[in-house]
Amino acid sequence: MRIFGKVRHRPSASWRQATDRAFTLIGDGRYEDAGALLTRAADMEPWLSESWFNLALLHKFRHDWEQARAAGLRAVALLDRESGAPDWWNVGIAATALQDWPLARRAWQAYGLKVPGEGSPSGEPLGMALGSAAVRLSPEGEAEVVWGRRLDPARIEVLSIPLPSSGRRWGEVVLHDGVPHGERTTSDGQAYPVFDEIELWAPSPVPTWVVLLEAATEADRDALERLAADAGFAAEDWSSSVRLLCRTCSESRMPSDEGDGEHLDPHDHSEPGHPGPLGHRTAGSGSLWVPERECGIAAPSALVRGLLDGWVADSPDTREWRDLEEVC
Repeated sequence: MRIFGKVRHRPSASWRQATDRAFTLIGDGRYEDAGALLTRAADMEPWLSESWFNLALLHKFRHDWEQARAAGLRAVALLDRESGAPDWWNVGIAATALQDWPLARRAWQAYGLKVPGEGSPSGEPLGMALGSAAVRLSPEGEAEVVWGRRLDPARIEVLSIPLPSSGRRWGEVVLHDGVPHGERTTSDGQAYPVFDEIELWAPSPVPTWVVLLEAATEADRDALERLAADAGFAAEDWSSSVRLLCRTCSESRMPSDEGDGEHLDPHDHSEPGHPGPLGHRTAGSGSLWVPERECGIAAPSALVRGLLDGWVADSPDTREWRDLEEVC
């Protein structure tokens, strides 16, 4: 097969050696050295789409989106298949990071995805109805998996309330990678992918608060979560929702609500007495509910105290709050 007058061929031994060495360096975080090797490989074999795909991948790791877009476009120009190539996915991520909506739309369509309508007036691909997914915030640091709504193949709106250590807030939009690392399953058996965050795409103006609740029953706790949701914000019982997992477990197929019920979650690495469901039992499973709950709230400062006071006022004998603190 000829492309631009050149015959496609298998890459040379020198190309393979330079590329293998470059990816070893990438694994060590030595992006500059890896870039020099991958640039040399592209000079050796400029007619290989893999040469430019690898450079686009490196630039994605470095969050250099202009270079990632440029290398990605060179890669897709040399493709010999119609759709489904990961080269197009990387172009879509770079275009989304740059808000180059015409290119993002073209990339998702070229990959084989349906992009309904013409999007917003700016061309932003909307309405793809990709459903829910989980995203791993700060995957190279204190990683935390939270739930969100997929806006398109490269962005998730965070709908959980992240812990303050993540530096992320409820309602933020994060750019994420295309290959899932792990799954979370719900009680109905449905599995959801876990994507790794690349970077923050759109910040949220809504601060995160932590508060200690005295909630006599689960129904009291649930009432606060409903009250916050009805106001257009969120509350989350971190005492139940937070689990500490090792990296191997986090990147595997994990039940999303393990810890409640008749047995302990063998993959939960938290400690008894700390926030998290290890050892937690609901009243329905025959043991006592623990009234003191650590709760995260995402709400404006002008609203949060009134929200909590209203929650208490609805049932003052079974509800109380204290130690409210803004944490992110």
